[in-house]
Amino acid sequence: MRCADGRPGRRGPLRLLLLGPLLVLLLLGGTGSASAHAVLRDSDPGDGAVLKSAPQHLTLTFSESVALLDDSFRVLDPDGRRLRVGEPGNGPDGADTARVTLPAGLEQGTYTVAWRVVSADSHPVSGAFTFSVGKATVSTAAAALATGPTEDPVTKALHTIARYLAYLSVAVLIGTAAFVAVCRPPHVPLHEKLSRASWWALLAATLALLVLRAPYETGEGPLGAFDADAAGRALTGRPGIVLLARLALVLAAGAYLLRMARRRRRYGWTGAALAAGLAATWAAGEHASAGLQVPVAMTSSALHLLATAVWLGGLAALLAALHQAALSAQAVRRFSRVAFASVTVLVVTGVYQSWRGLGGWDALADTTYGRLLAIKLMAVVVLLAAAAVSRRWTALLTTPAVAEPSGGRSEERTVRTKVAAAVGGPSGPPASTPVTASPPQSPSPSQSPSASEPPGPDPSAEGGPDPAHRRALRRSVLTEVAVGAAVLAVTTLLTSTLPGRAEAEAATAAPAVVGASVTDVPFDVGTPGGRGTAQITIDPARVGDNSIEAVVYGPDGGISSVPELRISFTHPGQDIGPLDAGLTDRGGYWGNSFLNLPVAGTWEMKVTVRTSDVDQITETRAVTIH
Repeated sequence: MRCADGRPGRRGPLRLLLLGPLLVLLLLGGTGSASAHAVLRDSDPGDGAVLKSAPQHLTLTFSESVALLDDSFRVLDPDGRRLRVGEPGNGPDGADTARVTLPAGLEQGTYTVAWRVVSADSHPVSGAFTFSVGKATVSTAAAALATGPTEDPVTKALHTIARYLAYLSVAVLIGTAAFVAVCRPPHVPLHEKLSRASWWALLAATLALLVLRAPYETGEGPLGAFDADAAGRALTGRPGIVLLARLALVLAAGAYLLRMARRRRRYGWTGAALAAGLAATWAAGEHASAGLQVPVAMTSSALHLLATAVWLGGLAALLAALHQAALSAQAVRRFSRVAFASVTVLVVTGVYQSWRGLGGWDALADTTYGRLLAIKLMAVVVLLAAAAVSRRWTALLTTPAVAEPSGGRSEERTVRTKVAAAVGGPSGPPASTPVTASPPQSPSPSQSPSASEPPGPDPSAEGGPDPAHRRALRRSVLTEVAVGAAVLAVTTLLTSTLPGRAEAEAATAAPAVVGASVTDVPFDVGTPGGRGTAQITIDPARVGDNSIEAVVYGPDGGISSVPELRISFTHPGQDIGPLDAGLTDRGGYWGNSFLNLPVAGTWEMKVTVRTSDVDQITETRAVTIH
């Protein structure tokens, strides 16, 4: 590509600057599990519960409505075998519950439940818990539990890149159209190329998101897109319907762009309606569609995206105009006013969305969402600083030249108005003369350059005098475009990260998942063969009912039978105890399924082992109960 002045185009630096955000997405967003807005509030049976009889159903209650998968529940028995359960569905309390029927006649022991659902904001969320029937057991199932289908890194990376390209392309598409419609620049071929390229990129990204929807929900690899049942379920769910609506709007926008290009007409209200519809599909498929103040949040989210597109996409169109065409000062003033209004909308909606997502100042540093938001805010500050630099160059370019004496005669200079682009606020001094080069005039013989002198710089090559200022303005706007692309990359990560408010709710709504506490207590009664180790397991080591099992190992490491084993618990800080664990000999080990420890904290566990009628020893260990 060559610029209007005949010099080679500078696509290379722009491509490298836009490649940076893609690398950030791959490094920060390409691995790890998906985070979403839905929070598990409660489960029935509860995590770690020990039931006297087997339950008939499993019920999960979430903070918002969820969509279910064919594989939403996986239940493993005490031996690690997967049980056949009923078809998952919503519970009687509404769409924010998930329920499944368990098989009859569950045997005693600990069962492991892995679950996976799709949050109302389109992101999958998963987890796991255990419950016991009759007594708690330490089984290989709990130790080897997978918390649901793992996130396939290839699927997640492709999905994240497609979402970023969708953000970037819709911003350029809407911003270019808004720039042409409001600023009314001269015909710029690169504007048409920008519109076509961004439309094709948006179409490709939307199709990619539709194809990847099924494996993204199930956590499978990209080949999971060929599962007809999973694909059909994904496309008929709420996120799939939103993507299909976006695809229809993209196709309608393509037809509209083609008609406007053929008739050489400017964009009107139809284009504005299509832009608003596209922005609404993002609002309906992201965090704004669930949680607090949904109608206000969706309106704010759509306005935020439109303002971002008009500003950042308009900058891309302005950069194209600076490379290929002359701009009137009136057109630049229009863009300056529109950019200032866009920044105002961005600030207002951004403050609201930050408050809604964070919930408190502590979340800014204590949560992943808050840290990403801080990075985005810093990038926006850099963006505004680049806009201030652009305003400075604009002020220099809008200052008209003055008449200067030359050789005793006053030679009047042609006053031209340069490109004014105060991209973040009002423009400089008003002017109305278009920025174009003066018509070429035939030089007089006395003005003709000699053959030995190299030709001087052509003012028309830069659209007027002070080409250095014009180049500096182009570099400044290019920096704004690159930083804007980085801001969109961070925004992509933000929309797939659990908001700080929801993370705090998750911490208070669900108890922490704590595994069994295993303590080895060596002992030696001082007689031959009187040495060994008592291994005590407390499950789940939380306040309330726990199961306790104790196994005694002899000096050779094998299981040893002892005539008596007693364990008691004392909480010195609360002056509770001693509480007898009530162990009974169960043939090979000592245990009790109903040990109640009423408060959290550090308990003193006294273990008394009697190896004969007269030989016994007591050891004390500290255990933590959550």
